[in-house]
Amino acid sequence: MPVRAARALVFAAVFVCAACGLVYELALVALGSYLMGDSVTQASIVLSDMVFAMGVGALATKPLRRRAVEAFAVVEGLLALLGGLSVLGLYAAFAWLDLYVPALIAVAFALGALIGAEIPLLMVLLQRIRRQDAGSAVAELSAADYVGALVGGLAFPFVLLPVFGQIKGALLVGAVNVVAGTAVVLWLFRREVGRLARALLCGAMVVVLAVLGTTYALADRFEVTARQALYRDPIVVSERTPYQEIVLTRKVALSGRPDLRLFLNGDLQFSSVDEYRYHESLVHPLMAGPHGRVLILGGGDGLALREVLRYRDVQSATLVELDPAMLKLARTDGYLSELNRHSFADPRVRTVTSDAFSWLRHNPERFDAVIVDMPDPDAVSTAKLYSAEFYGMVRRTLAPGGRVVVQSTSPFFAAKSFWCIARTIQASGFGIRPYHVDVPSFGDWGFVLAAPGTPPRLALSPEVPSLRFLDDATLQAAGNFAKDLRRDDVKVNTLMDPVLVRYEDEGWRDY
Repeated sequence: MPVRAARALVFAAVFVCAACGLVYELALVALGSYLMGDSVTQASIVLSDMVFAMGVGALATKPLRRRAVEAFAVVEGLLALLGGLSVLGLYAAFAWLDLYVPALIAVAFALGALIGAEIPLLMVLLQRIRRQDAGSAVAELSAADYVGALVGGLAFPFVLLPVFGQIKGALLVGAVNVVAGTAVVLWLFRREVGRLARALLCGAMVVVLAVLGTTYALADRFEVTARQALYRDPIVVSERTPYQEIVLTRKVALSGRPDLRLFLNGDLQFSSVDEYRYHESLVHPLMAGPHGRVLILGGGDGLALREVLRYRDVQSATLVELDPAMLKLARTDGYLSELNRHSFADPRVRTVTSDAFSWLRHNPERFDAVIVDMPDPDAVSTAKLYSAEFYGMVRRTLAPGGRVVVQSTSPFFAAKSFWCIARTIQASGFGIRPYHVDVPSFGDWGFVLAAPGTPPRLALSPEVPSLRFLDDATLQAAGNFAKDLRRDDVKVNTLMDPVLVRYEDEGWRDY
């Protein structure tokens, strides 16, 4: 083969291997974010572990340079097998063994070491084709490596994840990795490898492809089994969206009472057995004030919206939800739409598919009542929705006399989180009235009612509809906090200092 063509094939192998390597890194970060919640921590663990291991892998190749062809083929076969199976294996460790973090560290280190071994071995192979200045060779290899990383980094979120999902996407990349890395090099340098070694390496490549292909065919069955292991009740809906994993479970007790539960990224959002306690407590104290125009941030299940629409004098209700799949499920799923009483079909309702933080920045409308019904702030991405900057935008969107209520996690299980939220709202120019109720599925759960300036009064509207749980006496008692629930050693949560993530982790760590 002409020298130029041979070098082009080596650079093509570098390009593809770099793309595959970055996909493995991103897949581990994404999986950790889905399963553990804190994307910053997961990214830090994976990237620091892999970069360190890459240095170890690069040094480990020094004695292998004389057998660079065979060594590179073995490295690519192992990398394809481990990288392709990494997501599936870590999901299994999370679902059945409760060993996710140790397994993640081990897998990330092994992948990093194998990735780090690639470039030194490829440098040796490139020099065998044509001797050149070391600086020029490093520059060309690095350029191909970085461009491949760019393609892999873009392919993961825009092609692999939405089209194939995490498990199948990693398996597919593993197959591409072993073909590009092993087959190309063995073909280019076939005269430098003995017949037996070449046969063994080709056989190993076929075995790797067979393992990845068989696993790909069984991936859906495995995912269903592993997912069900995480939930005690039968799963009736499971969907992975670009934003989150949505799971609905449903069981029917011996008494005939159904229990429908919604989980987002594994976190319980409600149980139909007692969700009325949560949503009555969230909505109705707010509705004692002006409520002609209501804004709901989050609450894509439609249950808070259901309570809002029980007031006939509500003129409009705008609901801002990030995930369109959540809105579609709330409208079309028979169980969930029955629970929210088909609230999205009400002509007073307008839905907006957008990130609440970004939407508030550009929103020109004013609302009499704002309900912030967001997932718990266990990651930086959700902690921004509990920041001083966010509440400042909420205050700006309130009409004169308007009020806001915020779901604020548990003052018992996560006391620092609760009081951090309350203090952050207060620091944003609101007078606050914290309160809490018992929701059996959640435990002791807290809310903050707020209004610009003066703290609002905890009361129910004279026009309040018939409620199952909340009355005036219960609401007044909800404003009292026992001594062991009060905390004042908390900071204000901001975009630049998201202390709430740390408080949340500390609070829920033992539960």
